[in-house]
Amino acid sequence: MNSRLFTLFCIIVSVSSNISEEYCTKDEKSCSEDHNKYSREANDRSVKIKKYVDLAVDQYVPCKSEHCSCHASVIDQDLAPFKDGITKELFDRAQVKATKYQIIDGKLYREKECHFPARCAGVEHYLTALAAKMPDLEIVVNTRDWPQINQAWGHPKAPVFSFSKTKDYYDIMYPAWSFWEGGPAISLYPTGIGRWDKHRISISEAAEKWPWEKKENKAFFRGSRTSEERDALILLSRSDPDLVDAQYTKNQAWKSDMDTLHAPPAAEVPFEDHCKYKYLFNYRGVAASFRFKHLFLCKSLVFHVGDQWLEFFYPSLKPWVHYIPINPRATENEIKELISFFKENDDLANEIANRGFQHIWDHLTDKDVKCYWRKLLKKYSKLVKYDVVKDVDLKLIS
Repeated sequence: MNSRLFTLFCIIVSVSSNISEEYCTKDEKSCSEDHNKYSREANDRSVKIKKYVDLAVDQYVPCKSEHCSCHASVIDQDLAPFKDGITKELFDRAQVKATKYQIIDGKLYREKECHFPARCAGVEHYLTALAAKMPDLEIVVNTRDWPQINQAWGHPKAPVFSFSKTKDYYDIMYPAWSFWEGGPAISLYPTGIGRWDKHRISISEAAEKWPWEKKENKAFFRGSRTSEERDALILLSRSDPDLVDAQYTKNQAWKSDMDTLHAPPAAEVPFEDHCKYKYLFNYRGVAASFRFKHLFLCKSLVFHVGDQWLEFFYPSLKPWVHYIPINPRATENEIKELISFFKENDDLANEIANRGFQHIWDHLTDKDVKCYWRKLLKKYSKLVKYDVVKDVDLKLIS
């Protein structure tokens, strides 16, 4: 067979092979059943994702910027269980769960001991700024990682303030201490993640250095193994490093490579350097993750895993409008297909990333945090059914 005939033969075989894979039936032994099945399924998923996005965007009503109204409904929902009033009995039930604060004559007081001093300081930054214009009141502030009053477990309701919760808890959400200080202390932030006002500037400046067209076309994650929910992404990174760069870092409980899924722990990466990548993953920690709000500032597409754990600003963010929702039980293949879809639909990915950035930039300023605290305290105080008397055992916080 001469070279021209051989080339023609190869072309015919190649085309025939493609046609047979596209139209083959289960009865044909040479048929690639997986080709048909997965091509069809991939196409169906692609159509569904586009429909999810279109429907979500069509139904989305942007927030108004005035008076932190974007988050106001969360206050009403959290206080609804106490609509009949907060009695001294309810408050005393809450007090054993967390740290007692009072505002008396425009001054802030707290129990002498605080289990997490930096976290209390992060809370007190806002409370001291607001105290002068507040009525006399007292609240119980939980600075632990997890909420306290679970109605599904039969806990009687009590007004405990917590930074994060699921719908099963009576706890009242407040802006986390980490907006100012007391966030997780890691080597990059040895005194703890805080100063949201400064992170907004530094991360958004990094985003300008890494505009969408210059970002690496892959997914990125760094974090410790606080939950097995993160394993699928880590394993996908190991099998497909061109698609995902995801590695575990050390946490305080780290003892060996077993704690980082049988691999040496990776170095921590500053938030600003996350902006080099188009796709960023957010997983919950013990409760909600402090990183979530930071990721949006990169103008990267945020993949948010799970929807149970909340902070006060989460409900204002809408899936498919501002971020991509992922089931915590998603497999490696499901995650891969979702990332691949947005790689193939680059303009759509960029649009969602920009909407996510703009929402956080416009509606989660330090002013919004202080506004939320103000509204929360005033609405709470109107529910109190007893006279608040100064507790002489508390210390003045100046």
